Amino acid sequence: MKELLLEKKKSFIQYVFACFFFVVSDVLQAFVFAMIFQTIENGTLEYFRWTVWACIGYIVLSGALFLTSRMLRIAFMRDVLLSVRIRAFDKILNMSYKTFHKKSRDVYLSNLTNDINTFENTFFISLLNFILPCGTFIAIMTILMIVQWQVGLIIFAVSLLVLGISKLFEDRTVKLQEQKSTENEKFTVNVANTFTGLEILKLNNIERQFLVRSKTQIEHLEKTKRKFSFFTALQNHTNEAIGATVMFGLLLFLMYSPGNPVGFGRIALIVQLSGSAVFPMVRMLPLLNVIKSSATLYTKITKPEEATEEESARPNPYCFTKQLTVKGLHFSYEQKEVFRHLDFTIQKGKKYLIKGPSGAGKSTLLKLLSMAYDDYQGSITLDGVDLKTIQTKSFNENTSFVYQDVFLFEASLLDNITLFKPTDPKWVKWAIEKAGLSEFLERQESGLDTMISENGKNLSGGERQRISIARALCKRADILFTDEASSSLNEELGRAVEETILGLEATVVAISHRYYEGLSEKYDFVLELKDGYVNQYPAAEYFQGGEGK
Repeated sequence: MKELLLEKKKSFIQYVFACFFFVVSDVLQAFVFAMIFQTIENGTLEYFRWTVWACIGYIVLSGALFLTSRMLRIAFMRDVLLSVRIRAFDKILNMSYKTFHKKSRDVYLSNLTNDINTFENTFFISLLNFILPCGTFIAIMTILMIVQWQVGLIIFAVSLLVLGISKLFEDRTVKLQEQKSTENEKFTVNVANTFTGLEILKLNNIERQFLVRSKTQIEHLEKTKRKFSFFTALQNHTNEAIGATVMFGLLLFLMYSPGNPVGFGRIALIVQLSGSAVFPMVRMLPLLNVIKSSATLYTKITKPEEATEEESARPNPYCFTKQLTVKGLHFSYEQKEVFRHLDFTIQKGKKYLIKGPSGAGKSTLLKLLSMAYDDYQGSITLDGVDLKTIQTKSFNENTSFVYQDVFLFEASLLDNITLFKPTDPKWVKWAIEKAGLSEFLERQESGLDTMISENGKNLSGGERQRISIARALCKRADILFTDEASSSLNEELGRAVEETILGLEATVVAISHRYYEGLSEKYDFVLELKDGYVNQYPAAEYFQGGEGK
């Protein structure tokens, strides 16, 4: 996490500098407090006036220092949290399809919300409360060594004792923080599943079982939080008890020091200085454990899980000039054999239609060709280069997808088509026309700025599908994969979209159960899947024989 703090060195130095403003306030407070006691002992009006002015000056100055410190620190806190969120998003977006699906989507949601909020609430508070007493301890220890060196040595010895005690608590603190994060993930997944399936729960009268399950999950979560809070409080109270014992002993030492009587003002000064050194010190050392647990949390939500594997195993950029070749492809999914032996080629610029009965593996084949799955036997090569060695990011930049299950963002129509990337307006207009969205767009008062609700809940199935098609067309990808692209469209619009897809210069690999007379024959080839094998036919010949109609 060091690189996170030093990413903006100037801001971090400013943050640390601002934290030390409180040190000035603490030292001044000790001297003002000593002046009050000295006033009682002296009993002079002149010294009383100086004390009053000192108190007023301290109140004004400490208030100004607090506000200035706050203003200097807040910019750094904001920048760090923004950086954490960006890194957390980058980690997720740069995952391969296979790695991403190892966990529930709600786990990632928990990382982006619960874990980052926990990091924000614990890290910055702990960092501030560590830097502040650390600076105070150093400054006041220096003064104590000048005023009463014996007391300074005692406090230094106590600090070493407290450091040792805090070290004993370290591993358990980090472990409890990790457990709390895990329980947060489980709770988020459970709640998401309950809300998603609420209609099914109600229709089958099983709300009670899920309520009990949710209550159990909440109890686990709260129990873990209580453990963490209790363990942290135990450290603090143990150290507070040590601090109180030391302060009581110092007071007795100063009051009854043989042969070295000390005045009230000096006693007050030493006691105040000692308290300002002891109590911040006993509070700051346990915070080291909290900061380390925050560092573990930061690593969890930002460290790429497969960076090394991706860099070493996928060194080749995307390059497709001739053909994609599949040889001896064998694939099983959840212990069920899907493909026994597939051999075929996909030529650059040609259009391929995948056909076959339900369960034959049409969508699975599409995912294998698009690098979504890579745990197969046999080989898939792109211009002779193993598909498993091609960089995921490079491949995705040159391919586009249209699936039956469309996902839309809660954003404008334009952002859903361009996926938030700067795009030439002429290509956006072309994609809208070719996807059959022009009439829909004309009905919208806000045009391309029309807001789409969460996953397109304010749209019909056909409208959502057309936006997905426009998104794919707008990318102008080298390879277009489509899975039932026209399934949600009427006959007329389906034909128009199919004609647009067939008119693209891109290589097209499509799945479609629909037959458009005079149009489906325009595919170059049909790949028919059956019993784990594939047969390849010229499309005109395939449909002429009555297949697939």
